[in-house]
Amino acid sequence: MGCIHKKEIQKSENWKRRATMSSPPAIVNLRMLFVCCILIAVKGGWDEEVGLLRRGGEQREFDYFKLALQWPGTYCRKTRHCCSSNACCTRSNSPSVFTIHGLWTEYNDGTWPSCCSGRPFDEKEISTLLEPMRKYWPSLSCGSPRSCHHKKGPFWGHEWEKHGTCAYPVVHDEYEFFLTTLNVYFKYNVTEVLFEAGYVPSNSEKYPLGGIISAIQNAFHTTPELVCSGDALEELRICFYKNFEPRDCAHDTSLRRSCPQYVSLPAHGSWGFRSNTTAAS
Repeated sequence: MGCIHKKEIQKSENWKRRATMSSPPAIVNLRMLFVCCILIAVKGGWDEEVGLLRRGGEQREFDYFKLALQWPGTYCRKTRHCCSSNACCTRSNSPSVFTIHGLWTEYNDGTWPSCCSGRPFDEKEISTLLEPMRKYWPSLSCGSPRSCHHKKGPFWGHEWEKHGTCAYPVVHDEYEFFLTTLNVYFKYNVTEVLFEAGYVPSNSEKYPLGGIISAIQNAFHTTPELVCSGDALEELRICFYKNFEPRDCAHDTSLRRSCPQYVSLPAHGSWGFRSNTTAAS
């Protein structure tokens, strides 16, 4: 893949507001309320996952990155209806490796910024990345998540607007965000590490959770976060410093408790989708 020059950052001007000292208190308060409402409407973004209005212009810089990977064999078991955008519905080229959910910005206290200042998603900006994106960062559902601009859109748009816009100053634009994520995904090849350790897709085998954690620790010198759906591994997450050297994620005991001592890596297949729609090929 050839090198492409980074685009210059387009910085938005900060809002400036000033109350006149000679104005009556009631008028000053009304002015301040009006300005605050405008700031929230322009700068804010609705975070559906936690139900909070986050104000992108006032969020502090993030502390570290979290690369979230999903196991298609587990995730696709939830699929009941097919559409052309759902990689679970493919027959000839269905995912058989961990695929990317997203590259998230995180704080050390367990919270995270979201919907920061930045341009809305534009697929044209990543036109040269579409081939690897479709293969390694596919959507595994037919749903259209809401963006930070209150509009439903593509999976990639949701990831860029909610998480990618908060990755400054490490990442400066949409293209760099997706390219960086792909490069980190390829460098820290979780699928390869687990397969070499004997943890391969199977609809009958179950593997010790501790063995999967140890395989990642030995390869990357970091402890992964694991998320399960029932007894099946659904997501594996690895955290990084801003220079993309591995580090442990902020402590979250709730994620470890979601997995039993023995987990499966279901092989991807057809689970009898209830739909009259022909599966995409």
